Parts: sequence; C-alpha cells; structure tokens
Amino acid sequence: MTLTKAQVQQFRENGWLAPLDVLDPVEVGTVLAQYERAEVDHAEHLHAENRNNAHLILPFLADLAKDPRIVSAVSALVGTDITLWSTVMFVKEPHSGSFVSWHQDAKYMALSPDNFVTAWLALTPSTPENGCVAVIPGTHHAGARPHEDTYGEDNILTRGQNVPDVDEDAAVDLVLRPGQMSLHHPWLVHGSRPNATSQRRIGLALQAYLGADVVPEHGAHHVMHIAGRPVRSEFVESPPPQRAAGDVELQVRKDANQAFSDVLYRGAEIRRAL
Repeated sequence: MTLTKAQVQQFRENGWLAPLDVLDPVEVGTVLAQYERAEVDHAEHLHAENRNNAHLILPFLADLAKDPRIVSAVSALVGTDITLWSTVMFVKEPHSGSFVSWHQDAKYMALSPDNFVTAWLALTPSTPENGCVAVIPGTHHAGARPHEDTYGEDNILTRGQNVPDVDEDAAVDLVLRPGQMSLHHPWLVHGSRPNATSQRRIGLALQAYLGADVVPEHGAHHVMHIAGRPVRSEFVESPPPQRAAGDVELQVRKDANQAFSDVLYRGAEIRRAL
C-alpha cells in the first residue's frame, strides 16, 4: 500500500488520513482471535492496566507492526528509516464508561522533531456508537496546546490529560471496519467517547512510527527497529519477541514500560500503573 500524492497532501493539511485498508477479513479475524487467546493464556500480562507494549511479548503483534502494508503507508509520511516507539491495545468493554479525552500524542512523548505518525488499526468495528477515534482537523498546525491533568477514573490516558476549550462541533469520527487503519499527526487534537454498545471495541495504536531524524529530548526511550537503517544510538533498542510472554520478553517489556512511564509522567503529581 502506497499513499498517493493527494493522500499525503490531505494528511499534511488535515493531520489525519482514514480509512486505509490493511488486513482482509480472514487476516484481521486471525489477529483478533490470537489477541483474545493471549488475554486468556497470559491474563496477568494483558489486562486493563497492562496493555502497553504488548508487541514486545507477543510475536504476532510485532509481526503486525512490521506489516509492509502499514510500513509503506507510514514511510510516505516519515521516510524509509523507521523505528517504533510503543504500542497500546485500546479495549473498550461493552457499555463501559472508558473514554479518551481530547489530547495531543506528542505533548508528553519528549521526541523531536515531530516527524512521526500514529497508526490506529481496528480489530473490531470502530464506530461513533462504540467510541471510535474522533479528530479535530487542522489542529496540528498550531503545535503544542496546554493540557490539564485530570486523572479521571474512566479516562484511558496515562494522566487523564485534556485539552480545554476544544471546538467539538468540528470533530470528525474516524469510522473503521475491522482491518482498516487511520493515521494521525502527533500534534493533532483527538479523543474518543465511551462504548455504548454490547460488543467490545478493540484497536491497536502503533504510537508512534518515528522517522530517522527523531531523537529523545530527555529520558530513556526503548524502540523497536522497523525498516531501513539501524536504530539511532540515542535510543535503547528492544528486540522483537521470539516466544509469547517468555522470561526474556517479559523483562524487555518491563524495562521498556518503566522507561515509558518515566517519560510520560515527568513532572506529574500522580503515576498510574502501566
């Protein structure tokens, strides 16, 4: 999958692109079944408070992160030398209050320049009714906006960070079928509502694919090599998992999550489990 010039221009202007077809119905069904099986087999490592960087303990997710269809689309935006900063499994249970407040990904990531992009891959239908991602087009052009840390109980975000005074009338829902993905800019204001349906809403956020010129501003950053040149020396390279939730893999993920937490919670009054 290669983005057209028109698609690249749309991304540059609006800060998002969707929907993009990635997995066919059989493929996405297989990935979903693998993930839900892993939730049972490795329950202590995959639950509501421990869904960050599951690609470091589950080989099929690491393979998915390197899928040429995703990588080729990303490379049209950030270049062909790519590393992956982290992943998050976003699971909204039926009729749950879980939501994501309006925020910008780059606010607490401590990376510069902003030559990186988040891919959000739907494993189940993602609709307004079950809390699909919603974006405020064009908000990436203004750069960083002030955020308030709310630590809301149902807020999925680490700090419950929220951008005040968002023009919600301008919001666009990114409706995705299973196997489709969206791409969004790190400074794009976005969020999602609760799941009001009787089915789980499951998606994988690949946050984010970094271009070759991106470096840490502070802290240790653990990344996985995706394509092109080797990982820059400013980063700590995490190897892809060889077996599901093995001892080595769990330690790699634990180290990455600790560093991840240190970066995201820098200056915060409260630190949640990751």
